[in-house]
Parts: sequence; structure tokens; C-alpha cells
Amino acid sequence: MRATYRVLAYLLALEVVVQAAAIAWAVFGLTAWIEGGGVLDKAGMESESVAFDGVAGFMVHGMNGTLIVPVIALLFLVVSFFARFPGAVAWAGAAFVTVVVQVALGIFSHSLPSLGLLHGALALVLLVIALVAARKASDVPAATGAHRGAATAPVS
Repeated sequence: MRATYRVLAYLLALEVVVQAAAIAWAVFGLTAWIEGGGVLDKAGMESESVAFDGVAGFMVHGMNGTLIVPVIALLFLVVSFFARFPGAVAWAGAAFVTVVVQVALGIFSHSLPSLGLLHGALALVLLVIALVAARKASDVPAATGAHRGAATAPVS
């Protein structure tokens, strides 16, 4: 289960990178489109008629952040109870709580854009939590490791 824990932790970290890439693609695409004469208003946003390179980045960021990332975080938390090494549940719990707060910030940032600052900063916190958790899972020696083998070696 430790290997599954490690894989889920790395997947969570990878998802942070995907999220950052998707939103950057979307914003840079939108900026280039506007600089080229495109106009974005509420009607355009609601009509889905606006088309520019990167528009799919908004969809990827939204769907990934509200569906895929929370599922991975939940699986990570469940697996942590079976990983059986010190700190496994704490790191997975921290990741899960961070994801819950991230989703809430993503939703509420549409009404209060300054919350977007926290949303972006907390993404980096989630990245660090996931990477540290994966590293902790790698650093713990296996229960059937060399310690037992060394103790049973014959003594001459």
C-alpha cells in the first residue's frame, strides 16, 4: 500500500502542475485574443461562442480541479490508513483539507477575485505537501527489510 500511497501523492503533485499549465494556457490565450481585437463580455462568456487558442484551458482547469483532483485526494486519504508508516495519515489529511479549501476558493473567487491570490498560493502548498508525502513514503524502510535478515545471520 505504500507504493500506492506514493503513486497517489505524485499524481496529486502532477495534477497541480496540470492545473497551473491549463490556467496559464487559458489566460495567455485570452490575453492574445483580446490584444488581437477580441472582445469578452458577460454575453460572450454565457454564449460559449468565444473561441481562442487556450479556451479549453479554462474547461480543463475547472473540470480537473472540481472532479479529478478531489477524487485523487480522497483516494490518497483512504489509502493512507493502510500505508502503515508514521505520518502517512497526517500528510494525506493535510492534502485532502488543502484540496477542499482549494475547491472552495476556486468557487468563491468568482465572487471575490482577491481570493484568487490564496487559491494560487495554496496550490503551491498542495504541491509541497504531495511531494513531501511521496518522499516520506519512499524513505520508510520496509517491514521485511534487511534488519531482520541481518539479525538471523549465523554467528561464527
